[in-house]
Amino acid sequence: MPIRIFQTGLLSPPAIRVEGEGVFIRPAQAKDWEEWAALREISRDFLVPWEPTWPADALTRTAFQRRVRRQAVEWREDEAYSFLTFERRSGRLVGGIGLSNVRRGVAQMGTMGYWVGKPFARRGYTTESAKLLLNFAFGQLGLHRVEAACLPTNIPSQGVLEKAGFTREGYARGYLRIDGRWADHVLYAVLKDDLVG
Repeated sequence: MPIRIFQTGLLSPPAIRVEGEGVFIRPAQAKDWEEWAALREISRDFLVPWEPTWPADALTRTAFQRRVRRQAVEWREDEAYSFLTFERRSGRLVGGIGLSNVRRGVAQMGTMGYWVGKPFARRGYTTESAKLLLNFAFGQLGLHRVEAACLPTNIPSQGVLEKAGFTREGYARGYLRIDGRWADHVLYAVLKDDLVG
């Protein structure tokens, strides 16, 4: 049975922090906007090929505040859990990770997604944050399965998933609309039992 970690009427996600060796993850707060927008802006060309099309106001304070409010609702409704990833030593924002499309009942699963800023790519931050998110998903939320998908050409992302304990399960044609086009994806999943011990 999952533990309820949020309160009714929450206007922002709860103030929790999941600690790792090199990184920690926590929900976004209004104060994160400037650092978040700056990192996303300098990483735009690096991120755009792997993400849904950015709206014109993607990096504005107003859009970020809407995002934080929406994330609070998602936490409260047990629909999604979004985090930012920070380097533990310096406290610098390095990326983000989240669990979306949470399904309960007979499924008990969710879908993991993540991003990393260009200056911090290939340093192991995303792999560690993925492991922290899995601990949260299987421990705090009581999920049984976490899924993830990435473009077949995104070899670094496949490496992140495999290092975090995911198994490649298949291939989905036209799976998600990425950078304005329907794109095929490689499908991965990990079960709680895969990580026991």
